[in-house]
Amino acid sequence: MNTSPGPESHHGADSAPLAGARHRARERALGLLYEAESKSERPDVVVARLPLAPEPYASALAEGVGRRQGDIDELIAGAASGWRLERMPSIDRQVLRIAVFELLERSEVPVAVVLDEAVQLAKDYSTEDSGRFVNGVLATLAPRLRARQANPA
Repeated sequence: MNTSPGPESHHGADSAPLAGARHRARERALGLLYEAESKSERPDVVVARLPLAPEPYASALAEGVGRRQGDIDELIAGAASGWRLERMPSIDRQVLRIAVFELLERSEVPVAVVLDEAVQLAKDYSTEDSGRFVNGVLATLAPRLRARQANPA
């Protein structure tokens, strides 16, 4: 058993092992999306080219964001008042894309978990103000997206 502190340590001692695995998958998806954008490639191409496949949840997130990126970006742009998508730090953009994808497609993940994970990733990998920015955008989107999911048109 690995007892060294890992990325899941910020979740507290009562976190389930799944929480740590999902956190690591989100971190991996963040890296894959960042690489895809940096190389101007689709995330599924980046994933397919890897010598060792990432954990399934990381692949699902990266490839899902790639499939729905147009819709996701439109939602983010609408909620990020005063910010154009291309002016956001790249990491913030990727974190928001992952979170919005989870809000849209992963109803089994509670909203509070999506927001907490996104804010933590932004704090860990982006600017000093990124956690507050990501939280604000997602707090605007989350109720609307989950309500739409519960009551499809």
